[in-house]
Amino acid sequence: MEAIAWEEMELEKLNDKISRQMTSGSSSTVARVLLARGGYVPRHSHVNEQVTMILAGCLRFFFDDGKEVDVGPGHVLVIPPNVAHAAEALEDTVDIDFFTPRREDWIR
Repeated sequence: MEAIAWEEMELEKLNDKISRQMTSGSSSTVARVLLARGGYVPRHSHVNEQVTMILAGCLRFFFDDGKEVDVGPGHVLVIPPNVAHAAEALEDTVDIDFFTPRREDWIR
């Protein structure tokens, strides 16, 4: 077991507004996602349960049933497996995402 500082992890730039860092154990993945205001995560789903916690800023999540959920600092959102969702950064945002099982698609 070893403690890892976020600042020591590789920063993967996904596009000009979104970057992420991540680490995985044998059955889970945790990621820190940095989104500039206006950053948009397109509609997607995955087999993983996702727990999202916002440290700073605000994300608006969009779901197929028409529901929109704003998640800000101190709030936690649980997204069940296989639920399609998208998200938009309403402000510069620091987001922690926890996934179980681990994100094999990100690891590869």
